[in-house]
Amino acid sequence: MNADSRTGRPRASSRETLAEAACELFLEQGYEATSIADIAQRAGVSRSSFFNYFASKGDILWAGLDERIAQLQQRLAEDQTTDAGADVRAATAAIAADFAPDSLALALVNAAAMGLVDELEREASLRRSRIARAVSERLRRGGADRLRADVIGAAFAGAVLAALDAWAEDGAGRTPLPRMLDAALGAVHSVAAEASSTVRQLRVVVQAPDFDSAVRFYRDELGLPERESYEGDGDARVVILGAGEATLELANPGQVSLIDRVETDGGSSARIRVAFEVEDTPATVQRLVRAGARVEASARETPWRSINARLRAPADLQLTIFQELGED
Repeated sequence: MNADSRTGRPRASSRETLAEAACELFLEQGYEATSIADIAQRAGVSRSSFFNYFASKGDILWAGLDERIAQLQQRLAEDQTTDAGADVRAATAAIAADFAPDSLALALVNAAAMGLVDELEREASLRRSRIARAVSERLRRGGADRLRADVIGAAFAGAVLAALDAWAEDGAGRTPLPRMLDAALGAVHSVAAEASSTVRQLRVVVQAPDFDSAVRFYRDELGLPERESYEGDGDARVVILGAGEATLELANPGQVSLIDRVETDGGSSARIRVAFEVEDTPATVQRLVRAGARVEASARETPWRSINARLRAPADLQLTIFQELGED
């Protein structure tokens, strides 16, 4: 007679029952003081049956995540696509798919009460290492050098564990884990994109006849930090300003017409238009107008949940100032 027939419960139910019993005992008497025999007794199964579901006491907390990490490792090891960065992000995001609140989430929130702070830290480090190694190896196969691949691997692994912590603290199940993980991966997305690209920086070079006015506007009013400045023969002067994350948006005529309809009242886009994401579009527009910009289209909410305004700014640049509103 096997363990399932003795207990009268299906296999999945026994696994969940063991996990529930373990968490109850961890809360009551602490992790270190709880034995496998204690857990089996509380769950109503034999000690030997415990090992049908878990390899160790700690495995109760980490088994669900470990299964996802194993899937990540297999997927990245087998993938042969040309875009390593995109594959890494997709495979990492899949860790959160259909991840239901489990004993790990409960332990993360109650680590101190369960006496699990040090144990969770040790075990989390092992999971970070496994994820980081899998990501790094995939990026290196995609052409990234070892240092960059290792740094990005550590960043993705950290994002997974940070998202789990935030999800648990927020009340696991209240906010979907995929949303938490997507936000965490977004924080390292630009680094991963760099790993699979030969381009290291996008720099827009603008001729500004009224150089000092342009510098005051973009550096002092818009708030772009000065990175470098140089002077040369013949009154040659240049200032390089930082502008956050750089992207190149390519749009066909149909897309440009669509944006013009949404963003303006009959206006039209210049061939090159520079867009800046800000915290508060209306406030930024007011400040820039006082500094010399001219409004071409007032601030308005777009169908894709942003507040956009269009300006004509010093050095004859057409600007879109936009503020992301996020999800409803």
